[in-house]
Amino acid sequence: MGRNMMLLIGAILIAGGAVYFFAGNTPESGGGQAMVDVKVPPLNTTTKLGERLFNENCASCHGKNAAGQTGVAPPLVHKIYEPGHHADGSFLLAVQRGVRAHHWTFGNMPKVEGLTNDDVTKIVEYVRLLQRANGIR
Repeated sequence: MGRNMMLLIGAILIAGGAVYFFAGNTPESGGGQAMVDVKVPPLNTTTKLGERLFNENCASCHGKNAAGQTGVAPPLVHKIYEPGHHADGSFLLAVQRGVRAHHWTFGNMPKVEGLTNDDVTKIVEYVRLLQRANGIR
């Protein structure tokens, strides 16, 4: 193997190691630390279903109880997502179309496949309950 080929392989290995080391906070790896502390109130039948749907479809990025994950995705239990700024319909549009990054530096959110409008409504009810329990109205 020539010297240039060895340098190329070495550079690729170093770059790959850097990506592995510095980008370890991904949804697939379980992500980073929770960004906010979330108090969880008692759940009713509907919000328990919303919690299950959230855990299956959203928590891998937005974290357990919508607390966000450092380096992965923002908390939904945050003033930015209060109903007066992000109405319930914005969550539906985010799921259907994805979201271009505008409040945070996590990058764009891809659309989420496989959720019905009713599923998203239940997820939003769960998130809104968490927000109210944490002083976000």
